[in-house]
Amino acid sequence: MLDVHRLRLLRELAHRGTLAAVAASLSYSPSTVSAQLSQLEREAGARLLEPVGRGVRLTEAGRVLVAHTEAILERLELAEAQLADAQSELTGTVRLAVFQTAALALLPPALSALAAQYPQLRVEAQQVDPPIALPALRAHDFDLVLSEEYPGDPLPPVPGLERRTLGRDPLRLARPPGETAPIRHLRELAERTWVLEPPGTSVHSWALALCRSAGFEPDVRFISADLLTQIRLVESGHALAFIPDLTWRSQRVIAALHAIPGREQARRISTVTRRGGAAHPAVRAVRTALHDALEPDR
Repeated sequence: MLDVHRLRLLRELAHRGTLAAVAASLSYSPSTVSAQLSQLEREAGARLLEPVGRGVRLTEAGRVLVAHTEAILERLELAEAQLADAQSELTGTVRLAVFQTAALALLPPALSALAAQYPQLRVEAQQVDPPIALPALRAHDFDLVLSEEYPGDPLPPVPGLERRTLGRDPLRLARPPGETAPIRHLRELAERTWVLEPPGTSVHSWALALCRSAGFEPDVRFISADLLTQIRLVESGHALAFIPDLTWRSQRVIAALHAIPGREQARRISTVTRRGGAAHPAVRAVRTALHDALEPDR
């Protein structure tokens, strides 16, 4: 009989890559993890790992067993969800990964609503960008991820994960205070200075493509992943920026905001969870609270 705990360790190795990373994630010693996986090989009657350099990697048999383990764990999560549904009170912990603007604008009202309705439910939130959070969700580091997708750059599908759209968040051109004259075409701003998010991010690629499609290469003098820093640079007259509407839920608007000329631009905000955990009542409750925070008038 294959031991589920040892199967989890093999799956952790498939996701994290090294015995040391598996040990660190589970607060074990590497030697304990190695011994447990050796025992799993004996139970399976097959070689599951092979040496590569100073580490190990899964054999073909190991990869086959991990695929079955994913299905087993999904069923176990579904069973846990159904058991939780039978309880009279919602308890437990939901580990949430959230990006910056959602952490500022959506997380506080969602937590307040959850605390009032489900006082025994614990929500642990961490600010993590979607490209990092989604693999961590699949590795069971989180139960729910709040993700964002910019126009023309959808997130790639990840096996075993379920995505649900919460809503759209319009994107606007932010100019220094007092710049209220209408902008008919983005190329009118070709000589201006810009602040963008770091290269390699989907929002940076989207902003560059938007400016290039308007016929100019933006003069990007400032780079910051912090939207509050971007806002300060705009408000002090040093740069222009593209800022999502959700940002202004937690900020007093001083900058001059304009619709981006041309086609309406908006990012899609979604929640993502593992398929097996999507039915858990605690996950459903957090999803609902986030949706209500994004669309408070609905």
